[in-house]
Amino acid sequence: MSEKPHKRLVVWQKAIDFIEKIYRVTEQFPSEERFGLVTQMRRAAISVASNLAEGAARQTVKEHLQFYYVARGSISELNTQTEIAHRLQFIDTEQRTAILGELDDISRLLNGLMNSKRGAACLTH
Repeated sequence: MSEKPHKRLVVWQKAIDFIEKIYRVTEQFPSEERFGLVTQMRRAAISVASNLAEGAARQTVKEHLQFYYVARGSISELNTQTEIAHRLQFIDTEQRTAILGELDDISRLLNGLMNSKRGAACLTH
């Protein structure tokens, strides 16, 4: 079986690496957050990569973009959750800066992917 299309996407590769980071960071959160912020942050990180994969497997530009928009929403969720974790002192300023920096990188790559899909759609019409 040939390689899946999402595995060639740099943004998907970075999102997968980011999931590992979120899991490691949230392991340090207080145990009472296991079903709160820990679960929310992990779910949102997984959602980014999962929606990138599902979007890449779709046939039309509209379908691609639909899933990429969901991934972008999950990036925004993670941004908010990171701020909350920092304010509650579950992560320090250095961790916050690192997480937000990676989210910015993923967001930029995703925006570029979305723009290229939109541009390709314009060329076919």
